[in-house]
Amino acid sequence: MIIHFLSQLGLWGWFVLGLVLLILEIMAPGFFFIWFGLAALVTGGLAFLLGSIIGFGWQVQTVLFLVLAIGFVLAGRRLFGFSDQQEEPLLNRRGDQLVGQRATLNEPIVNGRGRIHINDTTWRVRGPDLPAGTEVRVVSFDPITLEVEVTV
Repeated sequence: MIIHFLSQLGLWGWFVLGLVLLILEIMAPGFFFIWFGLAALVTGGLAFLLGSIIGFGWQVQTVLFLVLAIGFVLAGRRLFGFSDQQEEPLLNRRGDQLVGQRATLNEPIVNGRGRIHINDTTWRVRGPDLPAGTEVRVVSFDPITLEVEVTV
């Protein structure tokens, strides 16, 4: 069924597919469909220009489309510099945002464990035994516990 569809697609099918993919990119932006749309348009253009000279069969057109799509995706990622780094690397990482902050112990730290109130949240803390009212600094964070040390 897919082979029959590809063999009947023809060069106008590539133009239609390219335009549909570009319209999808406009409706759902994200630099995803644009590369496949451009690859389909270039494939249609080459099939139009070179089809009668070289004899572009559907197999060659499909391979050309796949190669162009991969090439456009790689070139687009390099050209536009997509990265996994966020503008706000600590966004939604509340515990990591607390590292370096100073606070006063509400409860004493006994046997290395205690609690502290920072902003609107009470956190478990780990650190040296200290009395309530001591000013501490958050040194690190694991998923549920803040590591603190005495500020000087």
